[in-house]
Amino acid sequence: MAVQRNMDPKKCPMPVQDPQIRRNNFEEVALGYTYEMAVNEARRCLNCKNKPCRTACPVSIDIPAFIERVANEDMEGAYEIISQSSSLPAVCGRVCPQEKQCESKCVRGIKGESVGIGRLERFVADYHREHCKEAPKMPEQNGHKVAIIGAGPSGLTAAGDLAKMGYKVTVYEALHLAGGVLVYGIPEFRLPKVIVQKEIDNLKAIGVDIETNMVIGKVLTVDELFEMGNEAIYIGSGAGLPRFMNIPGESLKGVYSANEYLTRINLMKAYREGSKTPIKNSKNVAVVGGGNVAMDAARCAKRMGAENVYIVYRRSMNELPARKEEVEHAEEEGIIFKTLTNPVEVLGDENGMVKGMKCVEMELGEPDASGRRRPIEKPDSEFVLDVDTMIMAIGTSPNPLIRSTTPGLETNKHGCIVTDGDDGLTSREGVYAGGDAVTGAATVILAMGAGKAAAKAIDEYLKNKS
Repeated sequence: MAVQRNMDPKKCPMPVQDPQIRRNNFEEVALGYTYEMAVNEARRCLNCKNKPCRTACPVSIDIPAFIERVANEDMEGAYEIISQSSSLPAVCGRVCPQEKQCESKCVRGIKGESVGIGRLERFVADYHREHCKEAPKMPEQNGHKVAIIGAGPSGLTAAGDLAKMGYKVTVYEALHLAGGVLVYGIPEFRLPKVIVQKEIDNLKAIGVDIETNMVIGKVLTVDELFEMGNEAIYIGSGAGLPRFMNIPGESLKGVYSANEYLTRINLMKAYREGSKTPIKNSKNVAVVGGGNVAMDAARCAKRMGAENVYIVYRRSMNELPARKEEVEHAEEEGIIFKTLTNPVEVLGDENGMVKGMKCVEMELGEPDASGRRRPIEKPDSEFVLDVDTMIMAIGTSPNPLIRSTTPGLETNKHGCIVTDGDDGLTSREGVYAGGDAVTGAATVILAMGAGKAAAKAIDEYLKNKS
C-alpha cells in the first residue's frame, strides 16, 4: 500500500529525560518514539531501490523493507524482517553507532538528516516485546552440537543463528550472568538490563542452552569441549583485560580500570544502598579516554554523586571516537571535557589515596597511522588536576586464558586470535572466533556481524564434513 511520504528534512527528535533529573538516576535516558512518531519517521524513508543503508549494516538487515512495514503500521511484519538478520534488535536499536553505519549511507542525509533507522529498530523491538505474547518457535533439530565461548553480543548472535539452523548450541559464560559487555559494561541508563534479559530469553526459547560460571581455560578447555561431542566451537570471549598508561602512581587507591568501575556499577549494582561491591565516594573524578566507555564511566561517576567529572583526552573534541549522541548527553549532564590534555603522573597522599593528577597540555601535529592528527606535548605546559579518583578508559585486550590453554591457536602480538578471512576460521580445525577476541575492543554491532559470519561458516563446514 502506498503511503504519503514525509519530506521533512529533519528526523523526529527522540524524547529524553531532562538532564538535571537524569544525572541523578540510572533510568534510561532516551525514552523512545511513540507509535505516531515512529510511523511519521518511517514515512521519511524513500524506500530506495539500491538500499545503500543495508550495505552499511554489519548484520545486513533489510532496512527499507522493515521501515516500509512501519510506515504501513505493520509492526509485527517489521519485527519479522529485522529478526531474520538480528538476534538482538532491541539492543542494537539502542547502542549501535548507526550514524557511522546505515544512517551514514541514507539518501535523505544528502540534503538533510538521515532517517532515524536506529530509533525505528528500537521502536519495533520494544513494540514486539510489549505486544507479542507468543514464544518463538523451536526450530527442528539437525542432530549436531556446537559450543560457544562467551555470552556477549558476538557469542549470542552466533548461538541464535546456529540454533535457527537446527544445531544444539551450548553457550559457556565465565560470569554469573549472560550478556557480556551488554550487562557489565553498558550502563542501565543506556541499555536497561531487562531488555538484554528478554533478548536472551528469546534465544533460550529456540533451544540455546547457557551455562554460567564456566571459565573456559580453567573449568574446561577447548579440547575438552570437543571431547564432549561438540563438532565446532566459536570463541566470542571478548576483550576484558584492561590497559593502563604505565605512568607513576597508577597503583594508588582510587585508580580504577573502566572495566572494574563499570562492572561494579552495572553488574554488581554498586549504586544501590547496601551493595556488597561499593565504590568509594568521590568528589572529583578524571576519566582518561575519549570513547564510548569513557563516556559511560564519566556519566556513571556523575550519577554516583561526584561534583566534578572530567573527560581527559589527548586530542581535540573533533577527534573524540565516542558517538556524537553520547558526547552530547555527557555535556548536557555537566561532564567537563579537558581535551588536548594528557596525564603523566597520579599523585597520592600519605595514605596512598589519589589526591591529584599531573597533566601536560597537547597540540595536534601531522596525521598518524590511524589518520588522526598526532598529539604532541607542549613544552612547559605541566599542571595538576585536582581529583580524588581516576578511571582508565584507554582500551582493553583479550584475556590470555583461552589462548594459553589451547595448543595450536594462533594469536598476534596484541593477544588477539588470528582468523583466516571474514568467516572467523582460526588455525585450529573446527574452531572459529570473532568479535573483540579477534579485533580488540570494538562495537557491539561489529561483534554481532562477526558472530553471524562465523555461524554461516560453521554451518557450511559441518555440512561439508558430514
